[in-house]
Amino acid sequence: MELTKIIKNAVKENKVILGYNRTIKEIKTKKPKLVVYANNIPKDKLENIIHNTKLAKIDVEKYPDDSVNLGLVCGKPFSVSVLVIKRE
Repeated sequence: MELTKIIKNAVKENKVILGYNRTIKEIKTKKPKLVVYANNIPKDKLENIIHNTKLAKIDVEKYPDDSVNLGLVCGKPFSVSVLVIKRE
């Protein structure tokens, strides 16, 4: 299944958490299904996300476009650099 469709379905089902700080908290406290980051996320934030997802053994996907388009896919009028798709 294409990544954009996966994100849109998760948004419809209200299984998405947006934003860097909330993503890091979700990775550390729970076990999400997938972490998706935009291709223009700052390097230091990306390294922190990758490090924490490896420790928690969570799948990570790179969205092929920038944070503005990732926000549009989520139906938001703002940019989204990273998001989490919850398991529930």
